[in-house]
Amino acid sequence: MYSINHNKETNILEIQNSNNSVLGKIHLNQGASLQELTLGGKAIIQDLSPLNYQDSFASSILFPFANRIKDGAYSFNNEKFQLEKNQVEEQNALHGFVHNKRFKVIVKEVLGDTAKITLAYNELNKTAGFPYTYSIEVTYIFEDKTLSLQVRVKNTDSKTFPFTIGWHPYFISDNLPKSTLEFDCDKKLILGDRNITTGVEDVKNKVALNIENKQLDDCWVLNSDKVQFKTPKYQLNFSSSVKNNFLQAYTPPRLNTIAIEPTTGVSDSFNNNIGLQTLEPNKEYRITWKININNIER
Repeated sequence: MYSINHNKETNILEIQNSNNSVLGKIHLNQGASLQELTLGGKAIIQDLSPLNYQDSFASSILFPFANRIKDGAYSFNNEKFQLEKNQVEEQNALHGFVHNKRFKVIVKEVLGDTAKITLAYNELNKTAGFPYTYSIEVTYIFEDKTLSLQVRVKNTDSKTFPFTIGWHPYFISDNLPKSTLEFDCDKKLILGDRNITTGVEDVKNKVALNIENKQLDDCWVLNSDKVQFKTPKYQLNFSSSVKNNFLQAYTPPRLNTIAIEPTTGVSDSFNNNIGLQTLEPNKEYRITWKININNIER
């Protein structure tokens, strides 16, 4: 059985099951981001202190664009737009607008061995860089060894808009240099100045990336939605409900921590069109990411 507690002072939801094998903390004031997670008794997402959320975007939903837009500038339907350049050091727009929005609780539901929470945000204000309105619903479903993250976006505007979407969780390994990422892909993005996509290069069809002491900030075009993160103590299996998937991996300046980010587009997608989609008025887009844990230690 699960309990769902809402701390009104901090506006954080805490989800826990009776045997303490599952724990989740969702920060409603920070884009409904899941900033702590234990599955199957293993803590896989933790507080990233001393890193700040404003810099890390820890577990944030990335919408209407994942990653960067060069100079915050793009064109759509023969019209030019200028986004706020919120990444000052690179002078790029970074990770969309949802990460710092306040979400409301729509559904809290406990059914036996499952806890379900749906959270929502409605964007009613049009900006110069993205003059459209939309609504976004985020649903987390907790089970003993599985987390599902469902995102539903609706275009509430009278005009079609461009978008990509992503998720930015950081995972903890007790020994990251001895951990690996495995996935099926034959193309990797070439990143140039300011981490902007400049092209695509061919790589081996099956990638088994030994993290060792690598400093990662890389992106791959996936042939399959399946990704595995293997650590000495647990294995995480990732999946996606959509066909076109990209994987961004980033190692921050924090020991034994890695961001493993499933996305539907890449850096500067509003200009290079890699993964870019459009959403017509009153239409919806849905995606589900799922992670499942297998414990290695007994």
